[in-house]
Amino acid sequence: MVRPTEKTYDELQDAYDFFNRELFGGQLPDCIITLQREKRTMGYFSPNRFVSQHGLTQDEIALNPIYFDLTDITETMQTIAHEMAHQWQQHYGQRKSRHGYHNKEWAAKMIEIGLMPTDTGKPGGKTTGFKISDYPIERGAFLESVRKLKKEKFAISWRDRFSLVQQTMEEGAQPITVVTDTLTGEEVTHPRSKTKYVHQCVDEQTGEITDQNVWGKPGLNLVCGDCGRGFEQT
Repeated sequence: MVRPTEKTYDELQDAYDFFNRELFGGQLPDCIITLQREKRTMGYFSPNRFVSQHGLTQDEIALNPIYFDLTDITETMQTIAHEMAHQWQQHYGQRKSRHGYHNKEWAAKMIEIGLMPTDTGKPGGKTTGFKISDYPIERGAFLESVRKLKKEKFAISWRDRFSLVQQTMEEGAQPITVVTDTLTGEEVTHPRSKTKYVHQCVDEQTGEITDQNVWGKPGLNLVCGDCGRGFEQT
């Protein structure tokens, strides 16, 4: 019998290897895949995050099991491919993004592999910025690859029991997270009273403007680490 840890990571490694062949021509180096419960994050890429006893480094791709879907693998596979595009840019890109930013080079690679970047999660959104999601392009390479995976009966076997099913943000303050227990089907709502701070960051090189939002307790003095300007409390 395959143990749960082994099965979980073997499945994720198999997905990574498959997309590396199908979407990136086998270019990407090995990485270490981890499971992290980063708030409001489906996944992230961190270059050279791990080091061995011999001084060798490895990139990290982190995935949030709260968002895993055991019935349809598509969205989880989107997250893996999204982060692999960041890894591709780290190793082969000519205009690397600053930390957390999604630039035009990364967006072009995403479109090439069949994922359309968008800041709204829907068609017509901005393709660059800090908070960028994506959706599959019809008849694109990504969807074709996922169809192949499904034909091979590929599956994600384990997920977080308490899964985020909805997240809404009331105007000005009061983030609300709705969590469901996948065993009982019960929903638990966790309101948290926080104040919204807003800022428009201007890239001095390109002139590109990025809207940034932060939530925290009232009265914070927040400064943007990229441009040095302050956030405004709403």
